[in-house]
Amino acid sequence: MVLKRLAQGARLSMARLPLLVGKGRVPVAPVHNIRDLWPGDAGIGAMLIKGSLTLAGYTHPVGPGMWDNPGYEPAFREGLHSFRWLRDLRAVGTDAARLRARALVDDWLLNPPTHPMVRDCSVAGARVAAWLGHYDFFAASASDQFRQRLMARLLVEGRTIAALLPPECHDWQSLTALKGLLAVAVAMPEYTGFLSRYRRYIDGEVERQILPDGWHVQRSPEVQLRALRELAEMRAMMQAAQHALPHSVALALDKMSPVLRAMRHGDGGLALFNGSHERTATLIEMVLSQATRTRVVANAMPDGGFVRAQAGRSLLLIDAGAPAPTGHDHNAHAGTLSLEFSCMRQRLIVNCGGGLLPQWKKALRQTAAHSTVEVEGLSSSDFHEDGTVARRPAHVEVEHATREGAHWITLSHDGYYPTAGATYSRRLYLGSGGDGLRGEETIEGERELAFVLRLHLHPSVYAQPDPQNGTVVLEAGEQTWRFRATGGEVAVEESVYSGGTRPVPSTQIVVRVTPGGGRRQPAGVDDPVAKGEEAGKMPDAPPAARSGIPDIPAPADVPPGRRRSVIRWGLERE
Repeated sequence: MVLKRLAQGARLSMARLPLLVGKGRVPVAPVHNIRDLWPGDAGIGAMLIKGSLTLAGYTHPVGPGMWDNPGYEPAFREGLHSFRWLRDLRAVGTDAARLRARALVDDWLLNPPTHPMVRDCSVAGARVAAWLGHYDFFAASASDQFRQRLMARLLVEGRTIAALLPPECHDWQSLTALKGLLAVAVAMPEYTGFLSRYRRYIDGEVERQILPDGWHVQRSPEVQLRALRELAEMRAMMQAAQHALPHSVALALDKMSPVLRAMRHGDGGLALFNGSHERTATLIEMVLSQATRTRVVANAMPDGGFVRAQAGRSLLLIDAGAPAPTGHDHNAHAGTLSLEFSCMRQRLIVNCGGGLLPQWKKALRQTAAHSTVEVEGLSSSDFHEDGTVARRPAHVEVEHATREGAHWITLSHDGYYPTAGATYSRRLYLGSGGDGLRGEETIEGERELAFVLRLHLHPSVYAQPDPQNGTVVLEAGEQTWRFRATGGEVAVEESVYSGGTRPVPSTQIVVRVTPGGGRRQPAGVDDPVAKGEEAGKMPDAPPAARSGIPDIPAPADVPPGRRRSVIRWGLERE
């Protein structure tokens, strides 16, 4: 490790040496044009022209001489020095936006910031890719002196990234570093070492991050989108220079695209697992179109640990795996066995999403922010202060059976065993028409435990309790659904939804079970389970799967010394 750091330090020192004449001359312009592929936000660009920038949930004044402002938060500083906001100025499209972009880049070139984050290889990779991707926008019509400064700095940045490889952290942002190195290699093909170093590391990085079924190892739909976007940009750069795309990148693009399509709801946005946000359907479609020409949707995702069940025009998505493994878990959530459910373009049951600000990130990682069961106020996984996972379920099991368009799904995990001595099992049934979703939530432990089933609702869904029959009516656009449950007390409570740029108020259906509390039913109201109605009436599974979806045993069948509590629920469209 010491020798590795010494060698990296020597390479970094060489990268910062003054450029020499002759063989080391600086090109007057990029040899191959690199085009930034993604849309910007004209609103953010208009604010930037006036002197302020919004990034990662923070808004700060920015301008000449402010690059090392000590008041910037790390996430804001990272975004500032990545220069991705150049696409927001490009979206404005005016001469004022062009001149503002040129002035900010020139000030950075003349007064290079000294903060260590500037030299992070992923930040540098994003920066050079942004400079080259917007060269025609802000640099092509600039003075010779400006273009000379820019090209000279691009060469130094490329050498810096090459010196810092391989990256210390192997997450999606290491792909950004390699993308930046490739961008310099394409812009300056005379320097053949850049392309050689890119090819040396790209295969190993892709192999580490992309699982056999196409999921990114971090198990987040948003990370899936970001990683696919980086690889799609590499493909475009290789095409611009007429270079052969590495086989590992081509294979990853083909495998990752079906997974990303599988994790989209009918509105085109992403499902909210492991810190994801909806993102815009336009951006997602653009990334997919740049990545591959096929429109395949993944059905089986065993390596990533997700279940996708579609019936009629309804879609059920389930996180059926433990949090991402060590080294890739700094944004993982305690959402094992959580679900999301939508019908057509209408999201119904959701998770709360991902936070941008630190306090929201911490809160939304807990099990209570997911549509699953929370036992005694605990989470199924715990986290260290640095954000990595301290404890996770050791065993997560899933079985998915289908017959004539209907889905039977059995899941379980032992995430509550170390803290509460309990195991959690969830059985779900989605009817063939997509108009009915039913579930059984089972907690088995050494004692009676308090637990709550939470089903968070999208903000567009209005939940109205019906005290006459103990149900909850959901009004969602032109759709009406009715929720029934037995085994606990049903209520509608406040929630929050963070699928966009900021959290917004929402509601959740909760079914609470308290030790010794039993099931409470309103006076004079028949028990829907006793009557054999929707909630609790789980249709038989296909014969081949019945061993994996047993009937709930009678109390006499519960192992000695164990206690079992069950919530049965149903959601039916009216």
